[in-house]
Formats: sequence, structure tokens, C-alpha cells
Amino acid sequence: MRSISEENYDALLERRLLARDFIWLKARTLDTGLPFEYGFWSDVGNVAAPVLNPDTGSAVTRNFEGAGSLISISDIPLVSNAEVQTVTVTLSQIDDAVANIVRAYDLKQAVIEIYRGLFSPISRLIVAPAFCRFTGFVDDPEITTPSENEEGSIVLSCVSHTQEMTRVNSDTRSSDSQKQRLDTDNFFQDATTVGEWELFWGTSAGKIATSTPQRITSNIPAQR
Repeated sequence: MRSISEENYDALLERRLLARDFIWLKARTLDTGLPFEYGFWSDVGNVAAPVLNPDTGSAVTRNFEGAGSLISISDIPLVSNAEVQTVTVTLSQIDDAVANIVRAYDLKQAVIEIYRGLFSPISRLIVAPAFCRFTGFVDDPEITTPSENEEGSIVLSCVSHTQEMTRVNSDTRSSDSQKQRLDTDNFFQDATTVGEWELFWGTSAGKIATSTPQRITSNIPAQR
């Protein structure tokens, strides 16, 4: 169940609201890799709107560019499991700010946050800080350059943050990598060679193999 603010709940009950979407991108500069953040929203003009930070839950004010820069967002399913969700965001190809962040910055695996804000149709002001509906990563931006009399598009295919739970770290059984985190950690120092060790047990030598233990019987007669 989604939790919303009291102000948003009252506005929903009275059916006095206008829904608008916001996206916030955290890209990287191509030359230095430093972060670059920018926002778009689905209305005209630029706006400074409060949103609820998904990491802290506190309200922060961010600047979002409008004027048709954000065209559409696919349905965002509400699920109660850890399944990876996919969302597509369509942006305007003729908007200068969109073209700048897509072509001049690195959007591969950039963080994306999608918000929904509810506005009063009377005051045209946001009722409460926009709540986060989706947080994840841009899987790969798709830029379609149109021919004459055709329409182009910029589509961001995004995957939810739960994708991180599917990553496999092949470095976890490396003794060297463990020592980089903690100088005294030598737990895995023999992990690559212990399978080849030969141990002596009495007069027998060789590798220890796992086998089913046999029952040992005694020749000593039972006492009556």
C-alpha cells in the first residue's frame, strides 16, 4: 500500500487536483565522470517544485524544465516483491535541454527518479511535495533520428533499483580484495589451493575425500 501525505489524501477525496509527473536524472560528465543532475516535468514553463527525497524521506526543492520536454511515462506497476520493474520514459527530441543531457553526458546506468505531484486547479500550486513513484537506472537511451516528414523520439529504458540485488560479485572470494578492505583479513588466503592439499593420516597420504562413514564393529565378546 502506498503512503501519501494528508494534503494529497484530502485533495484526492475532494477530487480537486491536477496530476503532473517529474523526472530527475543523475548523469555523468563524459570527460571527468563528475555527476550532473537535471530535471524535467510534464507541463509548460520551468518550475521549482518540492519532492520527497527517496533516500531520506525529507522534502527538497528542485528545478524542473517543462515546455513539452517530458512527453510520456509508461505505466509503473505497484508490486510487493523484489522483482525488477521496467519503465520507459519518452522525451522530446527537439528540446535543447533534452538534447544536451542525452548527447553531451553519459546516461548509461544513470540514476533516475520519477515523481508524481498533485496541483490545485484553483491556485495552480502543488498541494504537497511530490512523492516518488520509481527509482532506478537508465538501462540505455534510444535516440531515433527521423527522416523527412517523420517523427523522432528519445526513449529512456529504465530498470528499478532492485536490479542491484541480481548483481554477482566475483571478487568476494579473493584474499587480495579482502585485504584491501581490512589489512588483517586473511580468511580467504588459501581458498584457491586448499583443494589440492595432501594430508598424512597414520601411514596413508593423499587428499581427504568425503565418504560415508562405516560402522566399526568390535571382536570383544559381550560380558554377561
